[in-house]
Amino acid sequence: MKIIGAIARYLLGLMFLVFGLNGFFNFLHGPLPPGPPGEFLGLLVSTHFVYAIGAVMGISGILFLFNRYVALGLVLLGPVLFNILVFHIVMQPKTIGPGVVVTLLWLLVFWQHRAAFAGIFAARLPA
Repeated sequence: MKIIGAIARYLLGLMFLVFGLNGFFNFLHGPLPPGPPGEFLGLLVSTHFVYAIGAVMGISGILFLFNRYVALGLVLLGPVLFNILVFHIVMQPKTIGPGVVVTLLWLLVFWQHRAAFAGIFAARLPA
């Protein structure tokens, strides 16, 4: 399980570092999808919100690749993954596959570092 968790962590790190940097440098060119999904993504670009998303993704990717503060990387990446999944569920359900794969990788890494999150799953603090 340790090796699988490390592989999942490196894959997450590479993916989110590349896609986070793409938010700044736009080296992965592609057309925007038609309709509301394209309008939504165009709005994120025109308001420069992609810089904030790219920064969070890039920082998380670096944390995963260097195996430092992995729990922080998981916390930072949680809302990003949630928004990716909601975007695909609501606007583009046919293309949800990569989001599900990344979420499964996130869950594998989370499971390996679950001890770091023990306090937030406690019903009440010990006296």
